[in-house]
Amino acid sequence: MKNRFPFRLILASMVVAAGAAMAANTNPAGGADDAQIAQKVIHEIRMYPRYTIWDNISLRVHDGDVELQGQVSLPFKKADLGRLAQHVSGVRSVTNQIEVLPTSLFDDRLRLAVARAIYRDPVLSRYAIQAIPPIHIIVDNGHVTLEGVVNNQMEKNVAGIRASQGLSFGQVINNLQVENPGKKG
Repeated sequence: MKNRFPFRLILASMVVAAGAAMAANTNPAGGADDAQIAQKVIHEIRMYPRYTIWDNISLRVHDGDVELQGQVSLPFKKADLGRLAQHVSGVRSVTNQIEVLPTSLFDDRLRLAVARAIYRDPVLSRYAIQAIPPIHIIVDNGHVTLEGVVNNQMEKNVAGIRASQGLSFGQVINNLQVENPGKKG
């Protein structure tokens, strides 16, 4: 009996230490860390069948709380994307700050004209064959903003030039990110 006491003490301390280690590696959102939650939400957004090049969504995750931002071209998409994010495991809450762009025939025509100008250019045409092309065209009352990612600075410049050839009211805002900044083309 006397020999089992140190064994039980060691076993009990190991259980306590293991429990503390497990608690330290999880967050209140059910075990998934914020980076994993963000990846899952991004995946759900990309798999949403109505997510197009006319929409731009970004998000932040902190302790399982998801904040959606960006713009969508149709009103129902905002609610749909909020619901998609809410159903991802590990998400505690969703703050949906997505802006619904005004619907107008002029903006629709401008979106199409800018998309054709960008994706028909030989430098950028390879992006057009992707399921969701990486250059997103946001049109808000005739003002054009480019969002997304391109491979190099030359492609960013070409996209901005092509978008400027449309009927935009004012200067095109080119917020494209460059994946390989040192590469010329």
